Amino acid sequence: MNELNSHAELCLRMARANAALLRRFDNSLGGHHGISFSDFQILNHLSRAPGGRLRRVDLAERLGLTASGITRSLLPLEKIGLVTREADPRDARVGFAVITPSGQELALNASDVVDLISREALRPFPPDQLEAMSAILGQIAGINLSNS
Repeated sequence: MNELNSHAELCLRMARANAALLRRFDNSLGGHHGISFSDFQILNHLSRAPGGRLRRVDLAERLGLTASGITRSLLPLEKIGLVTREADPRDARVGFAVITPSGQELALNASDVVDLISREALRPFPPDQLEAMSAILGQIAGINLSNS
């Protein structure tokens, strides 16, 4: 078997680190708030959006999901009253996801858990390394400050 190049090895390590973080987030958020990290990400994006609402297609893009993927992800949150749907009165093809007051409160409370886990996981790294890592990962993901 061929030895992997350093780029491939780095990508494999990033994937392992991502999986480890997701497990920690999911376990803690599930135990404390009854939601997954994916649910938290949706609520977080909506809570930070103007008016607590985003077009479903924009939310899908921010999360790296397809239109059908965001629909599947939003359904359970709608059923438990954390998110609602809203139609655009000017264009019936456009739908919005809107965070409810309960969803807003849960996002705020769950952000404490996410912050704690993030701080624990990244504690060994000095701020300049964290900034560099953040910039690199943002470039890989194709994001900028306006859509993160």
